[in-house]
Amino acid sequence: ILATCSRSCIGSKTWSSYDMIMISLSSSRFILHSWTTMDFFMTTFFEPSYYKENVYEASVIIFAFLNYSSLWFGGWLSVFYCIKVASFTQSSFIWLKQRIARLVPWMLLTSWLFSITAAIPFAWDVNRVQEKFIAPSPMTNSSAMRATRKDNLGVLILCNAGIGMPLILSVVS
Repeated sequence: ILATCSRSCIGSKTWSSYDMIMISLSSSRFILHSWTTMDFFMTTFFEPSYYKENVYEASVIIFAFLNYSSLWFGGWLSVFYCIKVASFTQSSFIWLKQRIARLVPWMLLTSWLFSITAAIPFAWDVNRVQEKFIAPSPMTNSSAMRATRKDNLGVLILCNAGIGMPLILSVVS
């Protein structure tokens, strides 16, 4: 899909809304799959340096960004098809249908910026991943461990909004 859409866009001076969405979606998915594969090989073959240097932190942030971007672009594809296929006569829907071609670049840019914003909390909390999930139990000796969560509510809302809002776009569409 990426190769076909890119080839059709290279020859033309203007990109269609469909091509912009499909190039964004397919490239984010391709990069996400490539990143996941590279991350697997890094953890398998270079484990000591993977966790000692800042590679792990960067990997988590980039993975979150690529995952959120992919979800957003898929959500916008659902919205785009809904607007193109549906035939409602409501004035706001007709207005949106006439202007969707001009709105697509802004929708994609907004999605990209929101994906960056939603991935930022992973930079703050990635160093404390282990202490978030396992902590000494206050009722027993210090060797007894239990699962616990110490997340900030704002961070949880921001991270889940990166997943929830594209889902809402798709379901509503």
